[in-house]
Amino acid sequence: MKKVVLLSIVCLCILSCTKRSWQEFNITGVEKMAANFQAPPVEYSMTFYWGWDGEITEQVIARDLDAFKQRGVSIVTLESGYDMGSPYLSPGWLEMVKRTVELARQRDMRVWIVDEGKYPSGFAGGKFSTDAPELRMKALVVADRIKLTNGDTLKRQLDRDIESAVVYNLSDSTNQILDVQSGELHWTAPEGQWEVLLIKHDFRSSPTRAVNNPTRGKDPSNSLCDYLDPDATRRFIQFTHEQHKKYISSEFGRTVLGFRGDEPDYSIRGIPWTPGLFTAFEQRKGYDVRPYVASFFAPRLTEEQRRIKADYWDVWSDLFAENFFKVQADWCADFHMEYLVHLNHEDKMTALVRSEGDFFKCMRQVQMPGVDAIWNQIWPDKIADYPKYASSVAHVYGKPRAFTESFAAYRDQPDVKQAKWVLDHQFVRGINMVEVMFVPASSSGKLGLYGWTGTEEFPAVAKYVHRSAYLLSQGRPAARIAVYHPTTSMWLGDEKADDHVLQIMQQLLEHQRDFDFIDEKALCSSLVLENGTFKNLSGQFYQAVIIPSSRSISKTALDRLHAFAASGGRVIFVGREPELIVERTFRYAAGPADLSWAIREPSVELSPRVMEALPQPDVKLDIPCPSVKYTHRRLRDADLYFFFNESSEKQICQASLAGNGQVQIWNAKTGEIKEIESKSLENNILQLTLVLEGYETQFFVMGKGINHYVLSKFK
Repeated sequence: MKKVVLLSIVCLCILSCTKRSWQEFNITGVEKMAANFQAPPVEYSMTFYWGWDGEITEQVIARDLDAFKQRGVSIVTLESGYDMGSPYLSPGWLEMVKRTVELARQRDMRVWIVDEGKYPSGFAGGKFSTDAPELRMKALVVADRIKLTNGDTLKRQLDRDIESAVVYNLSDSTNQILDVQSGELHWTAPEGQWEVLLIKHDFRSSPTRAVNNPTRGKDPSNSLCDYLDPDATRRFIQFTHEQHKKYISSEFGRTVLGFRGDEPDYSIRGIPWTPGLFTAFEQRKGYDVRPYVASFFAPRLTEEQRRIKADYWDVWSDLFAENFFKVQADWCADFHMEYLVHLNHEDKMTALVRSEGDFFKCMRQVQMPGVDAIWNQIWPDKIADYPKYASSVAHVYGKPRAFTESFAAYRDQPDVKQAKWVLDHQFVRGINMVEVMFVPASSSGKLGLYGWTGTEEFPAVAKYVHRSAYLLSQGRPAARIAVYHPTTSMWLGDEKADDHVLQIMQQLLEHQRDFDFIDEKALCSSLVLENGTFKNLSGQFYQAVIIPSSRSISKTALDRLHAFAASGGRVIFVGREPELIVERTFRYAAGPADLSWAIREPSVELSPRVMEALPQPDVKLDIPCPSVKYTHRRLRDADLYFFFNESSEKQICQASLAGNGQVQIWNAKTGEIKEIESKSLENNILQLTLVLEGYETQFFVMGKGINHYVLSKFK
């Protein structure tokens, strides 16, 4: 009995040691937040993406860690590189990782481990090509193209890997499905010019940049695993995560925060496939898709074929989310760690839908969803609101943090002021974890800090980022508007849907109306209908849902929107209304539905009628200021606002903010807190003068009884 009690105590101690507040939603009080503000917990530090190139020694590792910490960076994201002396995943390399974790622990630093030998994630440093070829990535591809003309007859015994066939008219692109179920194709061409496409399954991989590739190029020679097969993902974990576990498991969930994935996608000439897909499709959709998949390669699809293709996208994107992302996230959770990952093409959602299926399906499975900012995608002369996708997934599905990988391939590299602008742009859109890419590169020679990270001004920015990430991770998000994302319409080839989403996103932000994106899953089951609102998994309440131009929506989602409206919520259809109401399949979707119960705006503009229907704003400025953006979080006993002036011009206006009590400015640059004047209005509104210099940010904290936490600058 004593042994059982002792074992229980030990288990409780282990759990209490591995439980960390940064992994959870913290409905923080101001007192605790103020106590941490000057020097927040280390887990909120910026992280350097630390590439190991050249021969790595313990002296090099210690040198770099000391240099990073001296400059205000206490977390590293460890990536293998070229010519390290010990190959990636070899015992020598893993021993060096173990020593790195020990050295980081001694310095009270933290480590993320990149799950791959370069990118994208999923080829295990080449081991799927050499050790598990049967689990390599697979696709449906064109096996043969056969030209036929008037009266030509095609008769052919087909290989066993041929799955489907289609023939189309070269003059008008009309097509017809050909029957290949017997294993033989027999077809005579009528008048005209024709082309037959034979479709087979085959091994195909997105290009990979692998540390073991002697060319250092990006090519498919090191194949990715089959993302749609859970056995392949489990083998990936055995090749990578499990090997690390042998060496550093004692620091899992402590010094080692988790595993970091990068851009898994299907950048292939073909369509994602796995051996079990057709069976899974029939189970989920109720019909055999195999005869129709060849039509997906035709130059012009019929309406039925477009719908069947949408069904296919629905199924393979489900498998991708369930069998790749969720399997890894569950493994990490079992060891008290996080799985953070971003996809490819977040800034071009139609491209992402083609190669990854559904951003929201994938990201809702992981502990920390993310985006990247590369090739100057986020810059003062561009509209780039896409970080909202990652922060929205975090908010809707109850994840405390969303991250950015920033500055890879920026041309030219930003200076300190420009880099801070890029990060503030993402902070105000809900990102609260920063990873700086390809800035430090470890080698046996000179420390590889260059560009803005090597300047005298950088340590101050690192402290600013640390404090900002901490503040923006406290409490709960407070946006009360949800915007439905029409991913399913994009599966149907409706690229205009994406254009309209971007327009609505821009209009809302420029009118200081914060919002989150929601997807089909959220509408169908994750959001809880409560007192005329939709409550998400973060405990946040939406009072209005905007449906942008969409060709389709599920019947379940539409029914829940109707119930939401009946209970007092606002449902607003903006632009083209859904014509397809989907139940089990897109193929047999009906529609359109009666939407007389909703607010309907035929233009894509957020008209005065639409703006009037939205909840009372948290932030109201007395003059138009499109460049001023904000985000709002609710604490246990206060409200937190973050403002950013994205323009170079000074902005001065009167701001009315939802909240009450005393108002304080929390200076994330200095750690200083001071009171400012404000005026209390009716209905829990505070009015203050908002003065923002060009590119300036400000944090405001307001609440009753917070005067006790007015701090002078720390010496």
